[in-house]
Amino acid sequence: MNTAFHFDTLVWDWPIAVYLLLIGISSGMVIIAVLLKRHILLVNAANDGVIQATTIIAPLTVILGLVILIFHLARSWTFWYLMVFYNPHSVMSLGVMLFQIYMVVLILWIIAIYQGKINNIIKLAWLNRLVRLIAGWERGLDVIMVFLAVLLSVYTGFLLLALKSYPLLNNPVLPLLFLASGLTSAVAMAILCGLVFYKQSVHSPSLAFIHKLELPLIIAELGLLVVFFIGLIFGGGQKEVAALTALRGFWGAVFWLGIVGLGILLPIALKLLCSERIKFNKTYLVTMSGIGLFSVFMLRMFILYAGQMVMA
Repeated sequence: MNTAFHFDTLVWDWPIAVYLLLIGISSGMVIIAVLLKRHILLVNAANDGVIQATTIIAPLTVILGLVILIFHLARSWTFWYLMVFYNPHSVMSLGVMLFQIYMVVLILWIIAIYQGKINNIIKLAWLNRLVRLIAGWERGLDVIMVFLAVLLSVYTGFLLLALKSYPLLNNPVLPLLFLASGLTSAVAMAILCGLVFYKQSVHSPSLAFIHKLELPLIIAELGLLVVFFIGLIFGGGQKEVAALTALRGFWGAVFWLGIVGLGILLPIALKLLCSERIKFNKTYLVTMSGIGLFSVFMLRMFILYAGQMVMA
């Protein structure tokens, strides 16, 4: 097993997989929250547990992810250069710019959601006017947040694409795969938060809506994985070698058991076979959400480690 985690061609290791997972959760939860606000909740979104969880988790996961990334750099103290001096030819620099814009708009979006609560707590006329002004942009902020969240999610795929020496990572399907799996992890996190921390009913409008997203997202993820590997195998040469190497040995077992088995086939089978009573059972939903998060993390680990085993 030691050779599965330590080999000569390894550049990025498990902290980057954690970073990729956290960014996917943040961007995915924002997309889901906007869908809930615009199509399900319509009014009083600030009182919904999933919305409240998103306004906490979305910024915290990005901050934690960036902290992990910064301390993983060879010279962590130089990271501030990237935050001030932008290089349009650097994927990392463009990513830092995207993170900064995302966080600024995210803060404005959160203020717009909690406008009523903020104005009830803080009795400063100028601040109340500012909050009302921001709240007036709420519908526009919803659209911008979805756009930025999608960009952020696919960016994590483009970040790995920049490692051109590795055929498995230099795959155009990767950004879409990370978008789909990021949404899957966000669904799992939203269900966990709604049920465990906010004590929502499994039949609440927001959780019922999110529950319906699970199967389409899992099928989309399966389709993208198939396309991902078919492209590599039919690409021949080192691409084919990279694909076949990844699907064998330790990381092959992780793929077939942890990703395909636990993350795709098991939930599809249970969706088809279980009764509605079981599907909406709290214990079942919490368990499957935990499995879903674990499987998405395994996907990040698999892509990262298996992707660096074969060089062009």
